[in-house]
Amino acid sequence: MWFARRFLSSVTHRAQYAGQSGLFHRLQLGSLPELELRYLQCTCCWRSQIPVAGFETLNSTLFSTPGPCKDDGSNTLDACYSPKQRNTILHLLNTATVSELAAVKLLRGHKSVSIVEYRTKNGPFQNLESLVSVPRLSHKSAMTVFNSILNPVKKDRKVRIQLAKFIRPEVDRTWLEDAISIVSIVCGTNKIAWAHVDRALTVLDWQEMKCPNFLKKVYMASDYLNDVSSVVAVLPSADFYVIEKSSFSLQNTTLFPIIAHMRTVEAMLFALLEPRLSPPESNIAPRVLNMMRAAVGHHFGLMVGESRTSGAQIVRQLMTESVTQKLPKVKFPQDQLVKYRNCFEMGSRKGGEELCDALLQAVAFYELLSESSS
Repeated sequence: MWFARRFLSSVTHRAQYAGQSGLFHRLQLGSLPELELRYLQCTCCWRSQIPVAGFETLNSTLFSTPGPCKDDGSNTLDACYSPKQRNTILHLLNTATVSELAAVKLLRGHKSVSIVEYRTKNGPFQNLESLVSVPRLSHKSAMTVFNSILNPVKKDRKVRIQLAKFIRPEVDRTWLEDAISIVSIVCGTNKIAWAHVDRALTVLDWQEMKCPNFLKKVYMASDYLNDVSSVVAVLPSADFYVIEKSSFSLQNTTLFPIIAHMRTVEAMLFALLEPRLSPPESNIAPRVLNMMRAAVGHHFGLMVGESRTSGAQIVRQLMTESVTQKLPKVKFPQDQLVKYRNCFEMGSRKGGEELCDALLQAVAFYELLSESSS
């Protein structure tokens, strides 16, 4: 009955709206309630809104009012931003270094390098649309980059990583601050790498040595001891020896041989580098320390979930800055740059992951020590 009365009421008022072309109009008292005004949004910039109150309104808006993001000209992206915003974006794109561009969303890795190469070859960007000419950048990703430049996300660490949380055993901070140099040691499946770095982040020694007896079918303790002893014999003297502490999930039983291998080499390094253990209450600093691998990964942004990605790109960047900048973060001797200049290229089969990890662990040690002291 209610529906029938509504239907008859609408038929009664039909004559009042004869000749009106809209589908949705506000009726008089006693008729249907007013419909809520809705909008269509531009899928390019998600900013402009087109009111949809009726089909005639939609048609007139689409054909009479041009949207801010047209796809028929060279200034498609420029029309989405004000002149001040365009100047801000272009200034960063034309002046930022590779490391500064890598801090922008979607520009980490090859894209930041491609932008620098493109502007070096073709000159500075004249408009926002020209960024699409850079390889691996589409209109959609360019919009994300522009919005990230205008609204940078400030990543404030909720919990600051303290040095004591990933250095074992616990050491008095004054001992660490008084250290002149450290040797960072990383063990692999068939080699051991180390990096001797001083407080000024100058690389004094950076090598790796193959250990042919690692992970053989027969785990002979004497063979392991011979390989580890040969490494310890050539390690440089330092105030501390920092050994990487890998974290493996015990739920993955297939990694048990790797875990046993790592722990065995780690224990032998501790025993050979510090044969005499001092009592905890003594005023003698331990020479051998453990540093958590995951902590170094978090410091350099290499963690993906619980896994750590390669740090070869960061090491390449540090080596490049050592040559191109007057005050680089890490100073490399010329012979080391020549020796390892091709070891960390993308797709290289020369390995070098242990070398990368040893150097990054030493840099993270000093930087985290400085952060926690400030």
